[in-house]
Amino acid sequence: MTTTRHTQLGWAPTIPSHWKVVPLSFVAKMGTGHTPDRTKKEYWENCTVPWVTTPDVSRRGNSLAPLMETEQKISELGMANSAAVLHSTDTVMLSRTASIGYSVRIGRPMATTQAFVTWSAGPSLDSRYLLLVLRAMKQEWQKLAYGSTHLTIYMPDLEALRVPLPPLDEQRRIADFLDAENARIDKMLTTGSRLQQILQERRDVQQSLLLRGASKSGGRTFHPILGDLPDSWPIVPLKRLVPRIGVGVVVDPSSYFSDEGVPFLRGSNITPQGIDLTDVKRMSESDSRALWRSRLTTGDVVVIRAGYPGRAAVVPEELNGANCASLIVLKKGDRLLPEYLEAYFNSPLGKAYVDSVRYGAAQEQINVSHVVDFMVPVPAPDEQAALVAELAQAGNKVRTLQEKATRQEILLEERRQALITAAVTGQFDVSTASGRNVTEGVSA
Repeated sequence: MTTTRHTQLGWAPTIPSHWKVVPLSFVAKMGTGHTPDRTKKEYWENCTVPWVTTPDVSRRGNSLAPLMETEQKISELGMANSAAVLHSTDTVMLSRTASIGYSVRIGRPMATTQAFVTWSAGPSLDSRYLLLVLRAMKQEWQKLAYGSTHLTIYMPDLEALRVPLPPLDEQRRIADFLDAENARIDKMLTTGSRLQQILQERRDVQQSLLLRGASKSGGRTFHPILGDLPDSWPIVPLKRLVPRIGVGVVVDPSSYFSDEGVPFLRGSNITPQGIDLTDVKRMSESDSRALWRSRLTTGDVVVIRAGYPGRAAVVPEELNGANCASLIVLKKGDRLLPEYLEAYFNSPLGKAYVDSVRYGAAQEQINVSHVVDFMVPVPAPDEQAALVAELAQAGNKVRTLQEKATRQEILLEERRQALITAAVTGQFDVSTASGRNVTEGVSA
């Protein structure tokens, strides 16, 4: 049995007794990056040097593969006239501002911004093992970050980092083992992601079939956007189906915010699962009354204008009298059940209408003038109620499967992190370990 010793490292309290704990600066050369002067146009022409920025790293998630391509490049002239450095292959980079803690190993020479600290491994350190150590220290980065507006890990704290250091051959065995296990986990996550996609496609098909009355007998009418519909379902402009179509407060609403009072609904509160009040803003009763045209009533349907245009939700009883900002408000009427109208907007039928009128490059949006002319199939009230019930039942089945898949993805990521931490702190011998057995035995 391997003997251990204490380290005084909070994230790695013990390591095998034959390992060392060393200042990282003793075994790797530390550096950083720089951004050439953006006011100098010539520095940003004929750009050929890969330039690592935060999105290049954050969008990779937990991948251990070396970074080979970057979204941006800088020019050799910009390099020559700035403090930017061309870092060698296998340099390990850590984001110390903005998205703190994201790390990557580069697969070819690249430059980077001052948002990163870099380490070039010396002869006693394997760069792949170093990347794994940085990943294992995930919880430490927030502890080292300072700042009221923008969190930053300062260079003196990074210069003082101490890390476990096994013999070089063990470092390489650990890296080889975790490369294989990480690939296995990635494969399972890819399968889970595909399952989520299939489930969503299944839900879309079910919604379309139900809202087009596919099982209903009788004649059919073709609509260029909605497709085939039963003859018994008149297709009516939305402006003739609801008493009023309005919009919430269109000025900057932040001046009305207060710590308590009347809920103030925004687009960010409208999620695919309905209205989420976790981060709901509030306003005083007097301001709420002054903005009476933006007040909501139970059964109204609110529709997002920008960001996720067309996403809709029914106003529940607990939000009766609430106000809203920049949402399209469809007041409750007699011809459409609110739940039916919500389902219509959130279905492929409603999305097809939104797609036909949305605009904007930076942020897609729709206007009230677009929505008033949306054509809506209108089944009889009892048929609407039956459709809503069927849609809810089908949606619940798919949602249950999606939640199960999501839980599995979360568990896999937790296991990945636990496996990395266990391996780089010597909690098991990778020479004899089975990844399946190790992940089952490690607390996530």
